[in-house]
Amino acid sequence: MSAYVIYQAQVLDAERYEAYKASATASIEAAGGRYLVRGGAVETLEGEPPAGRTVVVEFPSTKAALDWYRGEYGAVRQLREGAAEARMYVVEGV
Repeated sequence: MSAYVIYQAQVLDAERYEAYKASATASIEAAGGRYLVRGGAVETLEGEPPAGRTVVVEFPSTKAALDWYRGEYGAVRQLREGAAEARMYVVEGV
């Protein structure tokens, strides 16, 4: 079953964040993930809109998503420190 990593971030340092994005993309692709949503315009339908960027990444399974997060992404995540405030979670798909 596919799993989806949902990431929402408020960018604090655009230059540093660009370096993070390049490394994050490489780590996601190496782990078998693919972007479904990466930024883009948001139109609020109900409630409050998310602050900043929203990203959705599809992985083949929850295990693959967690292996990516707990593995190679650890070093990439350090690039994001101070460049953005984020929250991230994984959701199983249908």
